[in-house]
Amino acid sequence: MSYLRPIRIDRPWLNQVFSAQSVAKGGVVRRKVIDVEKKVGRETFELEVRRRGFHLIEAGSQFIVVCDTGHIRLIC
Repeated sequence: MSYLRPIRIDRPWLNQVFSAQSVAKGGVVRRKVIDVEKKVGRETFELEVRRRGFHLIEAGSQFIVVCDTGHIRLIC
């Protein structure tokens, strides 16, 4: 597992991720971990998800953001 730090944080990319229609509707956003690491870094991405009160799941090579501030329950 690599933890790359981007040379610079790509704010426009981060803003684009969180301006998707699914975010506004309380849906799900999915991005490759490697893309997040290259564009903004894990720490920045996690902080942005936390700031918005959303939930972040890492599954394999994907980050899944549940764009809802309510409780979630992992079934299996």
